Amino acid sequence: MPLHHEARTLLDMMEAIGAPPLDSQPPAEARVARKALAADPTEQCHEIVEIDAGGVPARLYRAAPTGTTPGLLVFIHGGGWVIGDLDSHDNVCRSLTNRSGLTVLSVDYRLAPEDPFPAGLDDCSAATLWAYEHADELGIDPTRIAIGGDSAGANIAAVVCHETTVPLGFQLLIYPVVDARMNTKSYDENGEGYFLTKSSMQWFTDHYLSGGAGTPDDPRVSPFLASDEVLAAGPPALVITAGFDPLRDEGIAYADRLSSVGVVVSHVHFSGQIHAFYSLPDQLGDARLAHALSAQALVAALGS
Repeated sequence: MPLHHEARTLLDMMEAIGAPPLDSQPPAEARVARKALAADPTEQCHEIVEIDAGGVPARLYRAAPTGTTPGLLVFIHGGGWVIGDLDSHDNVCRSLTNRSGLTVLSVDYRLAPEDPFPAGLDDCSAATLWAYEHADELGIDPTRIAIGGDSAGANIAAVVCHETTVPLGFQLLIYPVVDARMNTKSYDENGEGYFLTKSSMQWFTDHYLSGGAGTPDDPRVSPFLASDEVLAAGPPALVITAGFDPLRDEGIAYADRLSSVGVVVSHVHFSGQIHAFYSLPDQLGDARLAHALSAQALVAALGS
């Protein structure tokens, strides 16, 4: 399938703006540039509140009064472990809570290179455990918790599934980074010209691993490399991939591998889309569809 015409229009607009490549900027400047692109929210929720999730800053979204939406999604934003924050994915979290009826906890984890691997992973693990241990306070059911994220956030979500003691009921993995070795065919096919580039992914990964505590061959960095036993112990999953994304092939392979070890997996492939399309529901019809599918899957797994 060719590139979707809406995605083509979006890429043309980005090219016209002439923003410098991420990997040509220091991380602090890249974050400022990313913030400048954040759109104002277009949806309202019943409640949005900043909280302390066991020492980790977070933002809680509710679609209805406390206690009436007992399911919880722990959401981990993307941005290559280097950029992104609560505001960059505010529209996604509003959409998911409104469409699913679930409470959403968005985690403001530490970023590299100031805090390299495993700092961000540790924060997300801690926030997930905190939510489970404070279920009564949050008005949720501790047996109805899911975790999810996009890109690098999906990477962290997948690893938390492998490591946590929290009985997670579902994982939502949106074009996940699951193999940091960057050796798939889609890196060659889509490494230039489709928003996320191969050089930017190298820049992200180098910053994330700059502390020397992990390597691309580490399953805590590349969850695709986890053992069959570890993968099989994970919760049911929805994996979303995009056809013009350098991460396409590893996401597809991860969905296939989860299924092969007995995990119940739904894989939805948006063949005409680019990386980050999910974050653009106001511009892309496929993003709105992906949000609806995500909400439907979450409700099916956890209830509304």
